[in-house]
Amino acid sequence: MATAREQAETAASVAVLDYGLGNLRSVTRGLERAGASVTVTDDLAALGRADGVVLPGVGAFREGVENAGPYRDRLVDLAESGTPIFGICLGMQMLLTTSEEADHAGEGEVRGLDLVPGANVRFADDLTVPHMGWNRLDVRRDHPLVDGVDGVAPEGRREDGGTVDGRYAYFVHSYYAEPTDPEAAVATTAYGGEFASVVAGTEYENVFGTQFHPEKSGETGLRILRNFVDVCAP
Repeated sequence: MATAREQAETAASVAVLDYGLGNLRSVTRGLERAGASVTVTDDLAALGRADGVVLPGVGAFREGVENAGPYRDRLVDLAESGTPIFGICLGMQMLLTTSEEADHAGEGEVRGLDLVPGANVRFADDLTVPHMGWNRLDVRRDHPLVDGVDGVAPEGRREDGGTVDGRYAYFVHSYYAEPTDPEAAVATTAYGGEFASVVAGTEYENVFGTQFHPEKSGETGLRILRNFVDVCAP
């Protein structure tokens, strides 16, 4: 629960979409700590009233896309209207066009929201999958979501600085995003090779996401959530 001071500093109303997948409680707590007034909802009208929308998610791409099917048109409309939309983990992957996950499961092609054109690709067979644990963020371009933070690395050492570049975040995933436009990769992370760990639309600049879980990523994740709330602020 947010403290009285945090409630007093609430900057924006955020709707967390409840489409049947995702750790809603931890995402909600993280957003409240970041200063947002949070509503967990499956109501289309409530999404439209919020200053920003979060699309969380844990699980398979096909199930996520199917569960979110009733909200697809509303999410696209919100993206087109300029409402900030933040996808987390599976939610970020659903912002893209396709995923190899459905093909890998023998389920054929499943189409995502296509707000950040690209594909989700499975890690190479010689890597441990899922990729799990703390890994570094390497910022590739300016974006409000990755503005400055004074954080603490997983080893406990204090890190100073004014950017999330070089900070650590917590990952759990077997697939990673390959945006069609390289400029959509705001930050990358190394695991076998470089993959996009923070993405943002180039057509819809108000649409972005993180492959990692900011609500589980300590001060770095909290900074990113605060940045999102700032972006949403009316």
